[in-house]
Amino acid sequence: QVQLMESGGGLVQPGGSLKLSCVASGSTDSINAMGWYRQVPGNKRELVAHTHDNGSIRYGDSVRGRFTISRDKAKNAVYLQMDSLKAEDTANYTCNALSLTKYFWGQGTQVTVSS
Repeated sequence: QVQLMESGGGLVQPGGSLKLSCVASGSTDSINAMGWYRQVPGNKRELVAHTHDNGSIRYGDSVRGRFTISRDKAKNAVYLQMDSLKAEDTANYTCNALSLTKYFWGQGTQVTVSS
């Protein structure tokens, strides 16, 4: 089992920046990919960014060029640097980890972009 704990969400003005962190615990040796997803109530969950041990990184179309995902395997952590934030980035952001063939999810952290 893998447990995920997100932090770093909050209220930020449009154009501002925020950095999310997610730390994994439990059977972390088996994690081979981690990522971030977001969801607005009433909408489907969407990919924000995802990084795999094979070196591949994917970004959602709406965040590409503004957000950067990074991973620190020694700390069992994944980060999401969010720059040039827009009102439409407001959502609950959830960390995700792939352990062998099973996905694990965190509880999420709220990001609100508003003036």
